[in-house]
This record gives sequence, C-alpha cells and structure tokens, in this order.
Amino acid sequence: MVTRREFLDALAVGAAGLAVGTTAKSYAQILGSNDRLNFAVIGLNGRAYAHLSSLRANKSAARISHVCDVDSNILKKFADSVEQEMGEAPVAEKDFRKILEQKDVDAITIATPDHWHAPMAIAGLQAGKHVYVEKPCSHNPAEGEMLIEAQQKYQKLVQMGTQQRSSPHTIEVIDKIRQGVIGRPYFAKSWYVNTRKSIGVGKEVPVPPHLDWDLWQGPARRRPYKDNIHPYNWHWFKIYGTGETLNNGTHEVDVCRWALGVDYPKRITSSGGRYQFKDDWQFYDTLVTSFEYNDALISWEGKSCQGMKYYDCDRGSIIMGTKATILVDRGGYEIYDLKGNKVGVFRAGTTTSSADLVGRDSMTDAHFANFIAGIRKGEKLNSPVSVGNVAVTMLQLSNIAWEVNRELHLDTKDGRIQGDLEAMKMWGREYEKGWAPHV
Repeated sequence: MVTRREFLDALAVGAAGLAVGTTAKSYAQILGSNDRLNFAVIGLNGRAYAHLSSLRANKSAARISHVCDVDSNILKKFADSVEQEMGEAPVAEKDFRKILEQKDVDAITIATPDHWHAPMAIAGLQAGKHVYVEKPCSHNPAEGEMLIEAQQKYQKLVQMGTQQRSSPHTIEVIDKIRQGVIGRPYFAKSWYVNTRKSIGVGKEVPVPPHLDWDLWQGPARRRPYKDNIHPYNWHWFKIYGTGETLNNGTHEVDVCRWALGVDYPKRITSSGGRYQFKDDWQFYDTLVTSFEYNDALISWEGKSCQGMKYYDCDRGSIIMGTKATILVDRGGYEIYDLKGNKVGVFRAGTTTSSADLVGRDSMTDAHFANFIAGIRKGEKLNSPVSVGNVAVTMLQLSNIAWEVNRELHLDTKDGRIQGDLEAMKMWGREYEKGWAPHV
C-alpha cells in the first residue's frame, strides 16, 4: 500500500521532471551517470566503431556521453550510430579540449591519426581522465617516454589498444609456452599482408567546409591540404602516420616479445621499399626487420600491397622453441612438433581479415572490459602503456633503421640508439608552435 506521503513525494518528483522537460532518454542518462563510467570517444572515422561496439558490449558498466571529431560529417554519422546502438544521444564536439573540460567525463578513448595519440593522451591525463589509446601510443619514441612519465605523474590508467593481450586463447598459449610446451622459445616470426591500393598523387585543394584542417593537424607542422590525406591515407605520410609497421605490426611483434619474454633488443636491422606503386606514399609497402637479442630473435615482415599469406594466415606469429612450434593468430593457435608436423589445434570460433579496417571483435570487447574493471575495481591492465610502449618503440626504431639504411645498436634498458647521432635525431619530432606536449 502506498502512503499519502509516498504518493505526494512521487508526484513532486514527477512534476519537477515535467518542469525541466525531462524525457525518458535524458533521465536514463542522469541515472547512468551515477553507476556507469562516462566515456568520450575521440577520432571517429574507423577504429572508433570498434570502441562503440565494445562499449555497447560493456553497457552495464559504461556509456558514451561524448563524441568528438574535427570532421562534422564524420562526427554526425558516429553520433547517430551511438544513439542507435546505445539508446542515448551523446554530446558531439569538434574540439577535444572542450571535452577534457567536462568534469563528468571519466575516460577518453583515442582513435585519431597517430600524430595526435600521445599529445592527446597526455592532455587527457592532465585533465584527470583515464585513457584508452589505440596503437601506436605515440608517433615517436620520445613521446612514448613522455606518455609513460605523464601516467606515472597523474596516476590515471592508460590502456593501449593491443587487444590481443586480452584474447583468452592468446593468454592460454602464452601460458603453455611458459610451461615449456615448445621447450625454450628463441625465434619468433611475425607478418601482416594486405592488398592496399595506390593513394595517387595528391593535389592542393581548398579545405572541405566540414573539416577543421588546422585542428586536424594539431601538433604537426602546418602543411597545405591535399585531396589524398584525409580520412585514411594519412597513415602513409611520415608527418602524421607511422607506416604499416606501427599500424599493424605493433600487434604481432607485441605477441612475439610477450611469448619470448623479452623487451628491447640489442640490435635492429631493417630493409624494404615502396615497390608496388609510385605515388605519394612515403613509407615502404614491403619491409623485413630483425630484432636481435643475446639468445633470441624476432622477425617482422610487412607487405601492404601483396596479399600472399603465410601458413594460410594474412597476419600472425610463429613462436619456435627447442622442442616444438606454435602458430598463433586472432582466430586460434596450432602446435607443431620439431619436424613440422601438426600435433594440436585450437580455433576460437571467430575469424578476422586484414581487409577489415575497423575490427569489431570479442578481443576488443574483453580489452575494454579489462580497462573498465581497472578503473572501477583496480584490476590489473592487460596492456598498460608502460608495457605496450615497448613494442611501439621497437617498431619506431625499425622505421628509423630503414630511414638511415643501417643497423642500429640499442641500450637494452630503454631502447635508446647508441653511437649514431644522426639516427638518434629521429627519436623525437618538431611541433607546430604552441602545440608541443609537456608533462
């Protein structure tokens, strides 16, 4: 039975809601802010849709309160998708700095072009936000160091988007390796293949009215707008992107070093070139890199424009040991004896393709779940930036070795280049005046 006082209290609450025009949707937002984390997703063209999918999968613990992109067309499309998939309309902003000012934003996710990753993550930490940043976590090794320093200073969580660290079957196979199923692991080979098309020769054209080109460039030195950069081909320009090695090799090389239990190598050699097309693409389309340790070796092979697979996989890692070999990719793993005979197989039940440039998958769902649990419950992160940055720096050094066309000798404690001042000048980059990040 409802008492008169309970009835009048309920009536008063209802009247107050009507007075401010509260709808069921906005009421859900207010309610959600009390028991769910508010996420802001920044950089919305491609990978952000995987962030949306994974936050939807973790909807009981998180919501998307804000979205941000410097392209108004991309911003509107993504905001509409959030409302459709999450049941709530997010606040849409062009300038990420306005989002960082919002006290109710608990965490930001960053899926912008690479040149923005570390500066934006550092700004997020300084604003008191937890950060999920896509790989690579930085554009260059100096920024990776700065980001780790910022995380330690501001004591917020930073998870890097190497989602295979949260893959149950990959965790399982690493455990098997630790238990000695292949003996002592000593050689790991990783690869990625795709059939990317030419980006052509860009022309200087007026900036589209829906794009804030100045804010898009942000910390990068100012360049004229060309018609073959935005929204995806920035990957292949050195001032904005980091090439296929960081775009995809980060995942596979990270698995290799995880499996071997190693950090920075003592020596790196790297060779390759732009062979398939002659266009504005500034990186290689084919690259072979070796990371040499005292008692182990990792190789990375990237082919951006030639889709010939290895072991029937367009991406993956092979871990070889004194007793056996394990092939692991995003779909499962296989075990081979010392003579190369298959003796075991596990399939995760899902498959992925290098042609998929978004990557909505259960691994990313689990990676976000781990990040959310880290914020809410103190769960240990599977890919904290201090761990993720090791593979990132290794692959940035691979790019440097390719640039200077000679082997690099490293300090194995921090990856710094030894005895090569020219190569070491590439450790960082120049910034547009007023845009340099500071810890």
